[in-house]
Amino acid sequence: MRYTESKEETVVLLRQVLATLGQHDAALNPLAFSVFYEHAAGINPRLSAALAQELSATPRLSDATVRRLYQAFVADVGLAEAERIQGDMQRVMTDIVQSATRTGEQAGDFGDKLQGLSSVLVDVDAPTPSLSPHLDAALAGTQAMRESVHALQQQVAASQREIEALRADLMRTREESTLCPLTRVLNRRGFEERLDAMLSQAPAKGSQHCLIMLDIDHFKRVNDTHGHTVGDKVLEGLGAVLRSVPVEPGMACARYGGEEFAILLPSTTLNKAVQLAEAVRARTRGVRLRNKATNAVELTVTVSAGVAAWRPGEDASALVACADEALYRSKTGGRDRVMVA
Repeated sequence: MRYTESKEETVVLLRQVLATLGQHDAALNPLAFSVFYEHAAGINPRLSAALAQELSATPRLSDATVRRLYQAFVADVGLAEAERIQGDMQRVMTDIVQSATRTGEQAGDFGDKLQGLSSVLVDVDAPTPSLSPHLDAALAGTQAMRESVHALQQQVAASQREIEALRADLMRTREESTLCPLTRVLNRRGFEERLDAMLSQAPAKGSQHCLIMLDIDHFKRVNDTHGHTVGDKVLEGLGAVLRSVPVEPGMACARYGGEEFAILLPSTTLNKAVQLAEAVRARTRGVRLRNKATNAVELTVTVSAGVAAWRPGEDASALVACADEALYRSKTGGRDRVMVA
């Protein structure tokens, strides 16, 4: 879920957003509201940075500026970009077809010229004509054919390079559309895609598909006490922890929403999943924020975790609910611990 704020938090944010929108020329529409809501909630750092840059140049934002910010940092640009790339690939293939057609036409002309020459050579009963015009035509056809084939070879080679570049561009766009820019792990969409892929295949013999759900302890208190900038650093720190733990085959880490994270472990054992959750919990305790002036530790980060193993016949939501239930018991049991469903 993209927006995980509570009702009380959204009421406060609503007032902030409406007050802020009143200071600009942009219309009070859902598009503008989304831009300023994500900024006020502190959940879109790239948008906030771009918004600050715009405000430094123009204190009153227009509809066009807000629309551009929305499209660049709020809207799901992955699909639009993918469509653009697919269109470019279609254009490349059309160029290849046209070039091949021209080559075919050249080959047809050359064949007609050869046929004319052949007719002259085999018609021995006819008066001997001059072969020079036919030979000249054949030579010219040969040269034209050679040039056409060479042009086609160059076109195909260039098209292959462009297609490879477009394919890489498409893959990069797809990866970015499923990546959380703040934590550099999968976002909710990426998590759901990988979860569906994991459950679409049976686990290897003697193993289980497992899911770990993690939640940063007292994260709301962190934001309220230290501000959203510090909160973002905590999120970045946990993202770094998740990227640093030993990687199991097929393992995927994701930001599930807000301060909640997830780890997918296909074809593993429940024991290994618990060990990995404990490793993340232990390493997270090393995430400490210090006062720059005194170097004193102002904040130590801890996480609670719930581990669940998939049972044949369960769907994705059942597995998530099972891991969430274990996570809930971790938090109600004192936090900074791992519980198994």
